[in-house]
Amino acid sequence: MRWRWWVPVVAAVAGVLLVSGAVTAQGTDLRAGRRTELTDLIASRQFDISRKANISQNLERQLGSLAGEQSPGGAGSAPDALSQAAGLAALRGRGVTVSLDDAPRPAGATLPEGIVADDLVVHQQDVQGVVNALWAGGAQGISVMNRRMIATSAVRCVGNTLVLQGQVYSPPFVIAAVGDPQRMQRALDASPEVAAYRTWVDAVGLGYKVRPERGLTLPAYEGSLNLVHARRVT
Repeated sequence: MRWRWWVPVVAAVAGVLLVSGAVTAQGTDLRAGRRTELTDLIASRQFDISRKANISQNLERQLGSLAGEQSPGGAGSAPDALSQAAGLAALRGRGVTVSLDDAPRPAGATLPEGIVADDLVVHQQDVQGVVNALWAGGAQGISVMNRRMIATSAVRCVGNTLVLQGQVYSPPFVIAAVGDPQRMQRALDASPEVAAYRTWVDAVGLGYKVRPERGLTLPAYEGSLNLVHARRVT
């Protein structure tokens, strides 16, 4: 009966092999399934964002109507000015538009020595650099991809796409600003961040266009005004 002591060993080895095979198979399935889950989640979140945005717009219209009923004569001019400055009301006037675009890359073309694919796309710091320069140039209001920027707005890029207020945008990225066109142009020319981007415009062909506008209309901010912050888990 000396063979019996091998039974637990063989069983253990077989168990390890079975578990390893199961984990490997599950890992493969989970990777494929995870992509599907993420795609479904993104689609669901975008639908939810659109639904809430519509609700928010309806509530803002109702509030605007109530405020108009309560405001005698021209007493609403000061609140209107504050709303425009805060980005909560549409803003119209002269200004500039700035367009940033990825560099063209013909299919199958090889990159020049020292250039990588990452150098051919617009990055978050490029968009943020233009936005900051326009604020420094006295912009009264700014929109990115027709989305109004406010004090708490954040510009984020994922790959070569821009994520703003829960929506995803592809280049070219258009930034519009209401204000003195000449002053904002000077601020763009003086910005180190914009100058760094323009170096790559010359080197690899990134897109950069600035155009003065006689009449711009920036939409009111439509996102949430609630501040979300991290909380310590106790």
